[in-house]
Amino acid sequence: MRVNHRKTTYVLASALVAGALLTGCSAGDSSNMSSSSGVGTADKAAEPQRADGGAAQVEQQPATAKDQPAQQSPNLAVDQRSIIYRGSSTVRVKDSVNAAAGQATGIAVTAGGFIGSDNRTTGEGGSDTATLTLRVPADKFTTVVDQLARLGKEEHREINTEDVTEETVDLDARIQVQQARVDSGRKLLAQAKTLNDLVMLEKEVATRQSDLASLQAKKRKLADLTALSTITVTFLGPAAPAPKPEPENPGGFLGGLTAGWHALLASLKVVLTVVGALLPWAIVLGLPLWLAFYLYRRYGRGRLTPPQPTLAPAGTPPLPSAPPISEQPAPEPQTSED
Repeated sequence: MRVNHRKTTYVLASALVAGALLTGCSAGDSSNMSSSSGVGTADKAAEPQRADGGAAQVEQQPATAKDQPAQQSPNLAVDQRSIIYRGSSTVRVKDSVNAAAGQATGIAVTAGGFIGSDNRTTGEGGSDTATLTLRVPADKFTTVVDQLARLGKEEHREINTEDVTEETVDLDARIQVQQARVDSGRKLLAQAKTLNDLVMLEKEVATRQSDLASLQAKKRKLADLTALSTITVTFLGPAAPAPKPEPENPGGFLGGLTAGWHALLASLKVVLTVVGALLPWAIVLGLPLWLAFYLYRRYGRGRLTPPQPTLAPAGTPPLPSAPPISEQPAPEPQTSED
């Protein structure tokens, strides 16, 4: 009986353990299934949102691209660059300088330009000179220079170019930014509610407009220099001397030494000029004054100043005063005794 009872106990205990294990496994499976189903549901719910957000981002990108146009890099081709042309020429004519100057004026006007300045000097014996500054379109620069050279014998020609493309692009960008600042300042000025804000914003807008006007003036100057080239032509008569070229400053130590030497010579020239201007006055006024002072020292000082008595040194006994000559007794005659 005891053996059967023990077997029954073992069977019941085994059945209870097996039931507990089966219950735990089923609970774990159900929890895993619920969690997996919850995750799947959350993923499914998130997928439409992500799709909507991605669509919104895709829609915002074209709008941003439309609102902010892409900045294109400037065209730096040779024919699109901003170049300033400057030229100078010296032409010796055979006949009349005035006739050559008139022909040069006609050449400039025909090319679409104008005369910037006209300086003429009349000399004797065919030494007349005329210096003209011509402003012609940049595309006609070389043609005009060649036409001027054919008016006589060309003795000197110098052509200089300056590339201002980068400066022009920089000015365009700065003008665009400054214009945006002016517009934003005007919007804020329209929304001002207090007097202090109004005064401050008016001052700020005025400053921004002044800076914008300065940048625009620089841009107009560059545009004028690049659109119209400058040619300086000098016509010389048959006997007119050729102009001497100005010496170039070598720079560095020698350049500084040369500049200092010229400054010293200029200063000495000014000092000598002042001395030369004052020398006649010094002779006319200074010589009589010096002569009067010399005569005063030589003759007038002794008469006007009384002689001072000579004082004996301290401790010296006074000398006895000599009796008058009339009171001194006459010496007695000496008699000789035989």
